[in-house]
Amino acid sequence: KLAKAISDANWGELVRQLEYKADWYGRELIKIDRYFPSSKRCSNCGHVVEKLPLNIREWKCPECGSHHDRDINAAINILRMGTRVGDRRKGTPTKKAAGLAVSVCGATVRPEGSKSRKAGAKKQKAPNSDARESRVS
Repeated sequence: KLAKAISDANWGELVRQLEYKADWYGRELIKIDRYFPSSKRCSNCGHVVEKLPLNIREWKCPECGSHHDRDINAAINILRMGTRVGDRRKGTPTKKAAGLAVSVCGATVRPEGSKSRKAGAKKQKAPNSDARESRVS
């Protein structure tokens, strides 16, 4: 049922909606090439297996020996590719947090210019900032 519903989906409309929402939130939608081997590329070493039939849900990389769930591996590769493409467009380093928010010290921190209405993190006190260190004479 799900596969049929997905195949019946109007992908052009989905992309249009994603572009609209990305623009609304001040984000850039990065589209990955449809032939990018996200499932077949090892997210650990980058090796691409030649054949990986759809019925194979888990596989082991012949180069580094990493065990992969097909979908999780694809998600990791797509995230990395999108981050690389976005960083190249902006001219920024490739190692940074991805997404709209990250958790720091238990609080959600949103990038500057975010249109989210949720409050960001408040200034935090250092641990034991009220406690005085006692000295033994």
